[in-house]
Amino acid sequence: MPQSLRYLLESFVMTPALVVGRHTQIVGWNRLAVAVFGDFPSLPESRRTLSHLLFTETYLRELYRAGWERVAREHVGHLRVLFGRYRGDSGLAAHIGHLREVSADFARMWAEHPVARVRSRVYVLHHPVVGEMTLHGEMVKLPEESSCYGLDLFAAEPGSASEEALRKLASA
Repeated sequence: MPQSLRYLLESFVMTPALVVGRHTQIVGWNRLAVAVFGDFPSLPESRRTLSHLLFTETYLRELYRAGWERVAREHVGHLRVLFGRYRGDSGLAAHIGHLREVSADFARMWAEHPVARVRSRVYVLHHPVVGEMTLHGEMVKLPEESSCYGLDLFAAEPGSASEEALRKLASA
């Protein structure tokens, strides 16, 4: 990941931010993203993907609760878009194949052939420290670079209880 992108991530002090690769790998993050979404930096690099987090880590299911199915289905649809865009990418095909083996939910959703572009989303999270908060997510596609597909940014409505929750996490 370019150093300039690392500086940009670190400059977002009230915005959880991730740099995501084309195999959904998390290649960069800021401190607030870890505070909101969990200690994914401690995971082995091979499991540090949005896909693995959604389909194999129980804490993320608890974070999304009732919204998990929708988030997971959108993610699988996004993987379908990536699979079509990067035909012949053996790493992406292996990633999808592995997920089909380790997660019955992923295999079921993949078999349904959803297709979805991930851009603007709204998530209701149930955070273990600050409670319920609503975050608006925006995926900003980065210029073509094999390690960096997009910048995933999250924000709360200004003046909301969710913004206050982010403020508490940022100051911890």
